[in-house]
Amino acid sequence: MTIRDAVRMRAQGEVDEEALGHVRSKVDAAFERLGLPPAEGTLTVVRAAAPHVRRPWSATARLLVAGTVVVVHAEEPTAHELGDRLEDRVRARAEAEAHRTDTARRSAAPPPWRGGPAGSDDGSRSAT
Repeated sequence: MTIRDAVRMRAQGEVDEEALGHVRSKVDAAFERLGLPPAEGTLTVVRAAAPHVRRPWSATARLLVAGTVVVVHAEEPTAHELGDRLEDRVRARAEAEAHRTDTARRSAAPPPWRGGPAGSDDGSRSAT
């Protein structure tokens, strides 16, 4: 199963099939490079109709990676650059989420004032 099967693609504005295919292949490549199973979610590619917009191409990816929701945004002047930027951001976020554990952000025990074990200087003295 690839990202083509698991992620729903949406297009808004004048987005051609070639641009959608390029963005889809770049996001797929990000997951293949990491060795992660394909993500599930939605990838939206938008092309602004106004000619004065500096970066008319934008994308939002809402993906479920290793049980965690990952949201990635990108804006670029061309569809090719959008695909490249989105690949970099998806790869970085997915890698961080895949290797993060909840225990990495917690201390081993609560502090002493919250009922945890006291430090080495707990007031008790050993008899020598």
